Amino acid sequence: MTDSTTQSSSLALAVDLGGTKVEAALVTDQGVVLPGTRHRSPTGPGRTSDELQAAVDEVVTATLATLPADATLIGVGIGSAGPVDEVNGLVSPLNMPVWRGYPLRDRVAQHVPAGVPVTLRMDGLAITLAEHWVGAAQGSDHVMGMIVSTGVGGGLILHGRTVSGPTGNAGHIGHVECGGFDDPCACGGTGCLEAVASGPKTVAWAQRQGFTGTTGEELAAAYAAGDEVAVAAVQRSGRALGQAIAAATSLVDLEVVAIGGGFSHVSPDLFEYARQAVAERAEFPFVTKVRIVPTGLSQDGPLIGAAALVHRADVLR
Repeated sequence: MTDSTTQSSSLALAVDLGGTKVEAALVTDQGVVLPGTRHRSPTGPGRTSDELQAAVDEVVTATLATLPADATLIGVGIGSAGPVDEVNGLVSPLNMPVWRGYPLRDRVAQHVPAGVPVTLRMDGLAITLAEHWVGAAQGSDHVMGMIVSTGVGGGLILHGRTVSGPTGNAGHIGHVECGGFDDPCACGGTGCLEAVASGPKTVAWAQRQGFTGTTGEELAAAYAAGDEVAVAAVQRSGRALGQAIAAATSLVDLEVVAIGGGFSHVSPDLFEYARQAVAERAEFPFVTKVRIVPTGLSQDGPLIGAAALVHRADVLR
């Protein structure tokens, strides 16, 4: 990559808070993570509130310390696992029960100079913005971005503008219930997409069928080797994904759904199983037209999405 694409005088501090880790980096106005600025720290349900905040403080301060002397920090974007309260900058990540209504935006703002804007949105919305900006959804204005990882997140762009709703949680497709599934969900629902198709829940289902592995990577290897239980598990999760995407497309007439996140890489077949479920809506061509594609972004996608809250603020509704 050339210096012209990696260097920029206008940088965003991107922060991504998820169920496994929190990351921060500096990102250019071309959607490129500046080399040497990325830092991460573990999160998770076992951490105390103080430990979670310490992890955020650690990555934010470490990244800010890498700000080039000739660069300007024009804003901070935070993509957080939901639910969120975007008006008040609060987060209540389902997988971090010690944080309910936690003032993450204001805590991060304490690290940057007064006057630098700090924008917080649900991580699914941030990743959707990134896909629309520099990823697989470029050129489409009716988009859902999805993250299939520890949880399942999503976000919406309709008519070329983000849609977040009155609280900031629109597009939370991980908690759309899928017909034919009865898996209990931590949100209180039954058969929610996240409870069926997230990485940990897919592995847990496979284990109940006799799978002896413990990780998504092991499940992927077993699938590639033709293990019957692993194949059934990936098929099951792919079908649930397709059902949820078909339902969302029925509701808001999507053109493209771009899916990233660690578990989305379990097998390319995951996408094919999802497409097969969508194709069953044969009498609704406005549903079957939707394209389900892998993310066009690298593993930097969530950070690019958080930065897009700054660099693509014109698209935010």
